[in-house]
Amino acid sequence: MIKAVLFDMDGVLVDTEKYYRDYWKQAAKELGYDLPLEDILRLRSCDHGLAAGIFLDRFGDDGIYPAVQKRRRELMRDFFRDHCPEAKKGAAALAEYLRGKGIATAVVTAAPEERARHYLDLAGLSPCFPKILSALSVPRGKPFPDVYLLACRMLSLAPAECAAVEDSPNGVMSAAGAGCLTLMVPDLTPYTDDLKDYVDYHFESLEDILSSGIFD
Repeated sequence: MIKAVLFDMDGVLVDTEKYYRDYWKQAAKELGYDLPLEDILRLRSCDHGLAAGIFLDRFGDDGIYPAVQKRRRELMRDFFRDHCPEAKKGAAALAEYLRGKGIATAVVTAAPEERARHYLDLAGLSPCFPKILSALSVPRGKPFPDVYLLACRMLSLAPAECAAVEDSPNGVMSAAGAGCLTLMVPDLTPYTDDLKDYVDYHFESLEDILSSGIFD
């Protein structure tokens, strides 16, 4: 029986992945590097050590990742001074439905907790998701299972009692590795058969999860 649903934030609850995509590209370009889309997509929800390896493999310099990451953060910070990320359709309704069923919810994100709270505030979702756990709280980020295992421990639940909603390969590998029931709602990367070992169910939207009756 599922007693908690753990949600990734970027690309699942708030429509921010497109900004990460664009600003990774812009930040790299400003510093003189051409960062391909395939690498940008691999960076989503990615452990910092693995992300640094992506840059090292691409450019042969371990100083490029922190420089590009710093500039990307600055670009996004400046953008969100004047703009609000949109909540994903169905996010608030699904949270309300789960609350009515007595199923706990929490956000399990690669983002720092302060930034996650800021984005949820801007999107109007903070009241729906009061609990946030950042992968910065564990030694290894996604796709390693550490952050989901910690979330389960904090909720005093076994992983098999928790479902996870993710949009990226790194996310679903993290949740599945922890032993959670894993639901994929794709954002920038579609579901493909090579993810079948990590994904128990895939849906087109949070609204589809709500209408599926999977938690009835």
